[in-house]
Amino acid sequence: MYSLTDYNYDLPDELIAQKPVDKRDRSRLLSLSRGTGEMSHSFFYELCDFLLPSDVLVINNTEVIPGRLFGRKHTGGKVEALILDYAGPYESKNREFTFECLLKISKRPKPGTSFVFEQGLEAEVINSRDGIHTVKFFYDGDFESLLYKIGKMPLPPYIKRNGSAAPCNDGKSYQTVYARQKGAVAAPTAGLHFSEKLLEKIRSIGVKIVEITLHVGYGTFLPVRVSDIRDHKIHSERYSISENNAAVINKARSNNGRIVAVGTTCVRTLEYASDIKGNISSGSGNCDLFIYPGYKFKTTDAMITNFHLPKSTLLMLVSAFAGRKNILSAYNEAIKGKYRFYSYGDAMIII
Repeated sequence: MYSLTDYNYDLPDELIAQKPVDKRDRSRLLSLSRGTGEMSHSFFYELCDFLLPSDVLVINNTEVIPGRLFGRKHTGGKVEALILDYAGPYESKNREFTFECLLKISKRPKPGTSFVFEQGLEAEVINSRDGIHTVKFFYDGDFESLLYKIGKMPLPPYIKRNGSAAPCNDGKSYQTVYARQKGAVAAPTAGLHFSEKLLEKIRSIGVKIVEITLHVGYGTFLPVRVSDIRDHKIHSERYSISENNAAVINKARSNNGRIVAVGTTCVRTLEYASDIKGNISSGSGNCDLFIYPGYKFKTTDAMITNFHLPKSTLLMLVSAFAGRKNILSAYNEAIKGKYRFYSYGDAMIII
């Protein structure tokens, strides 16, 4: 249960989704019973068949920033920067903006190494630690507007499109329809399946929809490198839960309503912010909860999720929720049924 190899599976490369489906809610949906392991197949637009009027659906309203920047060193070499801790908006009167960044560069930069990007944006490395670089950016103008003009969406590394691939508007498709709080470097991908029409339908049957925020960090993609998963140190991510939304969740729980979390980000945030009885506290901070088998869930009753990478902390979380054998059986079923995997892939609801 605690061995990293317990969370491995073989996935054919052709099942890694390289682009989204044409319509968000037309992705496939596999349902899995936590108690029995029973499975069924449907489509995401049929989600209401699995919800109850007394449910509260919890969604993550974080917005992915186009924080991938391409430029050059003053000596001429190429550089790619990925902003990790954006927490805007930023005052346009400020000329200097400091962020933690990942850098792709020919050799490790020393403090003082400078870069130039498009439209007059410049940067300088302040210091580096454990592969993360503190970088100060200089720009005379509205930094956020510039970022949204020249920055690119930080797609996961397993999305690899060749030149013949059909064009894809990742700026729109790699963003939930309810994204409104800027700061993520990756999308809460379980939320990508929701359309405005489906959200309206969910509300119409009586389900309350509650927004929380957890800014997905780059640690989502970092591999687990220890043989015993209990030795892994989880990344920390900024979260926020309003007083009103915490009250809605707590009231539903007191009335025996189900809390249905959309994605592992919502699960982690809810469980981190709950007391031993499962009551949610409002507030903001940094969530560093690592959920793996053996964890006792306090607040989450059901969850909607995508299919995750082998040996990932996300696969460990869903295994904790539904049982490792149940999850691996469901993944084998999805592979046999040629479901699409990972960020732009299909979905699963665990009840």
